[in-house]
Amino acid sequence: MLALLGVLTIVILLYLIMSKKTSAVVALILVPLATGLAGGFGTELFGFMTNGIRSIAPTGVMFIFAILFFGILTDAGTFRPIIERLIRAAGNNPARITVATALLAMLVHLDGSGAVTFLVTVPAFLPLYDTMKLPRTTLATIVALAAGTMNILPWGGPTIRAASALEVPVTELFNPMLVPVLAGLLFVLVLAYRFGRRAGATTREAAEFPDTSTLELPEPEPGLERPRMFWINILMILAAVGFLISGFAPPHVVFIIAFALAVTLNYPKLEMQAKRVNAHAEAALLMAGILFAAGCFTGILQGSGMIDAMAQGSVAILPTWVGNHLAVITGVLSMPASLLFDPDSFYFGILPLLGSTAEYFGEDALEVGRAAITGQMTTGFPVSPLTGATYLLVGLTGVDLGDHQRKTIPYAFLTSLIILIVSLLIGAISL
Repeated sequence: MLALLGVLTIVILLYLIMSKKTSAVVALILVPLATGLAGGFGTELFGFMTNGIRSIAPTGVMFIFAILFFGILTDAGTFRPIIERLIRAAGNNPARITVATALLAMLVHLDGSGAVTFLVTVPAFLPLYDTMKLPRTTLATIVALAAGTMNILPWGGPTIRAASALEVPVTELFNPMLVPVLAGLLFVLVLAYRFGRRAGATTREAAEFPDTSTLELPEPEPGLERPRMFWINILMILAAVGFLISGFAPPHVVFIIAFALAVTLNYPKLEMQAKRVNAHAEAALLMAGILFAAGCFTGILQGSGMIDAMAQGSVAILPTWVGNHLAVITGVLSMPASLLFDPDSFYFGILPLLGSTAEYFGEDALEVGRAAITGQMTTGFPVSPLTGATYLLVGLTGVDLGDHQRKTIPYAFLTSLIILIVSLLIGAISL
């Protein structure tokens, strides 16, 4: 009975979210409540929800303050000098231009927003690609691969969702993946270089093209930039990331303190602080709302026993060899799964079941979570038809969605496999 209710809960959740019948927040709250009541549970559901929210609270707080922290530093113009140097360093060499494109996308994606990454990177480089007759599909592919791989960062949406769904600290999930992610980023840079060499070989001599110093970035909002704070802001970023990875302090504490320092040092006046916080509040609270709603969802499924019942049923159905290699199978299918599942439905609907099933086979649920973030809405998000960022990318580059997917999906899948293979080699995921 509980297994059937659990399956029904996940199916209804997937249907409502993927068909856009209701928002993810509403579905994550009301669907498990309804099936919990149908299963004969009463006021104990409130306790399940509270426990779920408690388990997810540190991750939600971390996300809110990470978004505010990086948003404040972006407002202060911290990344602008680096962006300008990257564009100038590209010169009129196609290979340098494509590598600079990847580096810029990686840098801008530090705040975890695909939309911001595309809005900054594409307009900065599109005139140069057109002038040098480099394919726009190459620009779209490089930006997609760089942003997608960076999306695995611990404050990125997929990793936060995975940690929340499995009810583990985000650093416990991500830290063993640091080396594989770096390998993935290096692979993207190698691909970008090869794209540039290949494209440059089919264009005219580089000497005929204008230098990138003629290009200008969009003007920032007046009164926001703090050029004198550049090195202090850079040090704050390095310190925050260092403390996060080292485990010196919990992630939510790291970003709470980092945000407080960033907003105070860059905008000491109270009125300006309030305006900058309000400017980024929508993005921060939208995701936080989904995370706390997901706490209700996982709290009810786990507290009621639905997850355990479904896992036991899966063990009876799945062949032993599948169960013993569930993490690897998840990693291989993770990137293609981005074309079928949006992040909320996969991480909150599918991943908890995969994790619990893996545990019944004697495997580690954490490894399934790590395998999932190698591709599901990380390398896969900029090609998925289920994300608005994909349409923004193809719209800004003027590339047909089908052309973008045909060129990018094989490389995104390959990047995901590189990350998975390195994870297996260093033991972050077991074979």
